[in-house]
Amino acid sequence: MDATSHFPTVSQVYDVLKQVEDPELGINIVDLGLVYHVAVQPGGRVDVDFTVTYPGCPAAQDIYDGIIEKVKTLEGVTEVSPHLVLDPPWRYSFMSEAARLELGYPI
Repeated sequence: MDATSHFPTVSQVYDVLKQVEDPELGINIVDLGLVYHVAVQPGGRVDVDFTVTYPGCPAAQDIYDGIIEKVKTLEGVTEVSPHLVLDPPWRYSFMSEAARLELGYPI
């Protein structure tokens, strides 16, 4: 990277993460509330803390791979480091209103 290169913003990372869907639910991981934290590190590494709807969820690897695939398309990203975290456990209240409506949860 040269001095004129730039790194993505946290907002840009969240925007591209909306392209990653939970394969079982067909809703993006941001609206599902599965993304807990995003950090863009000096040098272009992007850390993403994410969770799944329940421990042992078979979609975890697909989500992990999708995070890497989508985030590395952003200009300035040199490495993508997804971290699966299970604390706090996911709850339906983490979802956006649109996702809750789509899945039939109360808003």
